[in-house]
Amino acid sequence: MSGLATTDVAASLGDREVLSSVNFSAKPGEVVGLIGPNGVGKTTLLRILSGLLIPERGTVTLDDIPLATIPRAQRAKRIAYLPADAPVHWPLRVDRLVALGRIPHAGLWQPIDHTNTPTIDSAMKRTDVAHLAHRVISTLSSGERARVLIARALAVEPDVLLADEPVSSLDPYHQLQVMEMLQDVADDDRIVVAVLHDLTLAARFCDRIALIADGRIAHDGQPDVVLTSDVVQDAYGVETVTASTSAGEFVVPWRRMDSGSRST
Repeated sequence: MSGLATTDVAASLGDREVLSSVNFSAKPGEVVGLIGPNGVGKTTLLRILSGLLIPERGTVTLDDIPLATIPRAQRAKRIAYLPADAPVHWPLRVDRLVALGRIPHAGLWQPIDHTNTPTIDSAMKRTDVAHLAHRVISTLSSGERARVLIARALAVEPDVLLADEPVSSLDPYHQLQVMEMLQDVADDDRIVVAVLHDLTLAARFCDRIALIADGRIAHDGQPDVVLTSDVVQDAYGVETVTASTSAGEFVVPWRRMDSGSRST
């Protein structure tokens, strides 16, 4: 599998162009973090990569095949998209909700038989929700619910996992667990692209980081190349400090650049 890529992709929301001439790629074995301020088009790009949104210009390819030409049923088996704060409209039990991830393989309106059970159980164990299997999704905390939805995406066993802010509502333990799990998915020769706001987690767990600014990929490379003090200050408008650890140095956002001279 040669990877997922865009060439000169452009997209608008209403009368505002959000993405312009975006050239992006991700290959099997990589965790790629999409970062950038709110409103720069990270989610829009993720939806284009999933095939849920058709770009106004440009092309998206999977294994050098135009994504638009791949039948929808086949795309559903190969690409799993996890939106941020995904709604759940029915009071389903956790195990039944996770089982919905097998629909692309079983077929719409077809029963999910016992051959899918090991995959469903594995997805729940990996996301630490197996003990919640018989709970109704509406009774869970936001963090528990987020992990269940990640389990549903894992149950697809996709070639490509696209996750929009997968750790935003999780406690530190489960943030680390989910990021480790995304690495494990990539290590199985799969592609992972995740929108992230926590730059420390992005630096630690991503193989590459693509920073979106002004409708384009402004920076793309290894974390230590992209997450420099100058780049972060320019992109986010924040002052930073550099934290040194045994694992290396991390740039940490510290104060807004327009917040005055208040000391901390």
